Amino acid sequence: MDELHEVLQETAVLSRLSTRWLGRHYHYFPAIPSTNDYLKQRLAEVGQELPHGMVVLADYQSRGRGRLQREWVAPAGTSLLLSMLFWPDWPPEQGNWLAMMGSVAAAEAMEELTGVSVGIKWPNDLMIELDGVWHKVSGLLLEGNLDENGRLQSAILGIGMNVNMAADQLPPAVTPATSLLIASGHPMDRVALLVAFLARMEQYYEAAVAGTSPRPAWHDRLITIGQMVQVSGQMWQVKGVAEGTDEWGRLLVRAENGRLHTIAAGDVTLRPH
Repeated sequence: MDELHEVLQETAVLSRLSTRWLGRHYHYFPAIPSTNDYLKQRLAEVGQELPHGMVVLADYQSRGRGRLQREWVAPAGTSLLLSMLFWPDWPPEQGNWLAMMGSVAAAEAMEELTGVSVGIKWPNDLMIELDGVWHKVSGLLLEGNLDENGRLQSAILGIGMNVNMAADQLPPAVTPATSLLIASGHPMDRVALLVAFLARMEQYYEAAVAGTSPRPAWHDRLITIGQMVQVSGQMWQVKGVAEGTDEWGRLLVRAENGRLHTIAAGDVTLRPH
């Protein structure tokens, strides 16, 4: 198993990739503030010269971010921290498909290599149940740019996966964290997980281009559906039962007063009945 970050360098990864285009332009950094921010900076500098399917991976991020500007902390040598660049030219609401694809592709790759079941807490937190409690093992961050016609021109999808983190390396959080090492009981080959994830992500993206939504596979993994939830935004809060999602992945919550809310983004907490 890998103990040194060098195993994630370009030559090691590219020799094991099975994809046709995703990750074929692959850039590795031992340490970087943020892979998403790096791609955003490069986009600002050279624009469409950046290739579709470019992947940037860091062994350590000093300013890693999750959703809602939360800090993402992972010691060097323990995780997969990467961002992918896409040029979709999609309607803006279809951009959610990218986060769906990423979460399902990651869940499938994790399950294949560990045998551990992985669920998704809406919208895109990957969860593993340990001793009856759901623990977060991975999260995604999607950032996009619209063109002058309001279409999604470019999109950066970042993902962090807790791979070989020991219990004392996990960050404190309201939602307890775990790692694949803890859940499976053995260390993981990070390159094997990376190439398995990228292969599935490419397949889901090509299916989406052909018109097949990733929503069914994503929805089937949602641990949120049928549960009492509390969904919070900056200036609002909804409590009720998560009844389902619509075609673009927005959460449908039946509030305690009977009103059905369609929620595009928010922070979800599972609540006891």
